Amino acid sequence: MSQSSNPRWPWPELVIGKLRPKFPIVQGGMAIRISTGRLAAAVAEAGGIGTIAGTAMSEEELRNEIRAARRLTSGILAVNVMFAARNFAELVRGAMDEGIDLLVSGAGFSRDMFGWGREFGVPVVPIVGSAKLARVSEGLGAAAVVIEGAEAGGHLGTDRAMLEVLPEIRAAVDIPVIAAGGVATAQDAIDAFDLGADGVQIGVRFAASVEANGAPSHKQMYINATEEDIVLIDSPVGLPGRAIRNPFTEALAVGDVDPPADCTNCLKKCSRVFCIREALCRAQQGDVVTGLVFSGLRVNTIKEILPARQIIESLMADIARLRGVPAPA
Repeated sequence: MSQSSNPRWPWPELVIGKLRPKFPIVQGGMAIRISTGRLAAAVAEAGGIGTIAGTAMSEEELRNEIRAARRLTSGILAVNVMFAARNFAELVRGAMDEGIDLLVSGAGFSRDMFGWGREFGVPVVPIVGSAKLARVSEGLGAAAVVIEGAEAGGHLGTDRAMLEVLPEIRAAVDIPVIAAGGVATAQDAIDAFDLGADGVQIGVRFAASVEANGAPSHKQMYINATEEDIVLIDSPVGLPGRAIRNPFTEALAVGDVDPPADCTNCLKKCSRVFCIREALCRAQQGDVVTGLVFSGLRVNTIKEILPARQIIESLMADIARLRGVPAPA
């Protein structure tokens, strides 16, 4: 869309099917129970797309989170579910039946989810790491794609930088492209917009928000972390993961971690070197010594814990300032 025809300049107008958020900001789906209904509702109410992370929830829990969010906002709500989760189909269909506005999915690729989207009338947005997978997604009926680069936190599907892959994917598809991985500041967003992104997905900045569901010590990890504190781990899921260095990641690096004592088979494939569900839960609940704290590379830009609305409004104001234009009403 040209600048002159875009009513939302200095940023793009993100349109996903019939969904038109005020701001082209998608909040990343952060499991386990970091982005629940409260955070998703706060982002949606502020004009972005709020995302509930459904991975590791039961269908009933996810439905309850969607209902809780709906009581707080009439804005756009998405659900993110990892394809690697054993109850993927149950969670996705349950969320769609509950009336979620949008499905986002990564950590693997499902062809079935596009058919479910058509059945329930819900746009489907896969997370991709290559132009080839973006083209396949468009052919299957994706409403948009999220391109997630190697700078992202959590499970990584590519070792290439987001700004390197983004132009290739933008040239390969006609559907909206949402850039993710390494987006935390206004300049990060502008860099993505200038390469053709229709929107940006932001995770770690919202993990350090008032409404995020992590314990205070979990949020403080993001405030304290420097770029040098970010490490790659081998996840039992079979993908590399990006996290904040702590005693748990140090133990993991030398193989000094315990396998799960009581495996619930929550993943389709798992090395069982350690239980990633339990490790993420421990951190979310405040144990940042033996827990795992996922984080992207741009965590060093986070200086304070703020409400989601303030994060979004400050980001958009900074974009307008850097563009040298007034922010649209």
